[in-house]
Amino acid sequence: MTQGVLYVISAPSGAGKSSLINSLLKTKLYNTQISISYTTRTARPGEINGKDYFFISKIKFLQMIKNHDFLEYAYVFGNYYGTSKIFIENTIKNYIDIILNIDWQGAKQIKTKIHETKSIFILPPSKNELYRRLYNRGQDNNEVIKNRMLYAISEIKHFNEYDYIIINDNFKTALKDLKSIINCDRLKLKRQTQKTKDLITKLLAD
Repeated sequence: MTQGVLYVISAPSGAGKSSLINSLLKTKLYNTQISISYTTRTARPGEINGKDYFFISKIKFLQMIKNHDFLEYAYVFGNYYGTSKIFIENTIKNYIDIILNIDWQGAKQIKTKIHETKSIFILPPSKNELYRRLYNRGQDNNEVIKNRMLYAISEIKHFNEYDYIIINDNFKTALKDLKSIINCDRLKLKRQTQKTKDLITKLLAD
């Protein structure tokens, strides 16, 4: 049986990455799951441990690094973020596609370990729109938003390291583009041959 595909999706904060991923998963497209990352940051209002992130202490995170439990990890805005190695490996072996919501640092680590990874970068339509989205979230003060904008530019510089680019100007169009990428990969010869093995056998029978 062919394995599932690992999709890495990255974007600067405020580009709409999480909203696109959540909407994609609600459509129950094929057999797709999202990987839940581990983090040392505190939960924001409304976030649930085990659903949005696994919120753990810095001591536990460092121990997991020592035990080689992460497929990738990064230190961003004063906190650690990491992806479970065992979860990813076991899930794709069971023909389940996985979506990883991580930054360019994590994406670079992943692609050196799982070469079949498909990477997608979400771009905002403009700097002004990105700032507006960050401001309207109401989660950060002006100084934090300023720092996020500076970091966003440094992230965007890595767009050319990805396989696909989606510009999130119109949400419905961006979601359609994201679905198209996954649909296209599902229709490739290798995956379709495995999925329709019985049908092909009958069609080719004398």
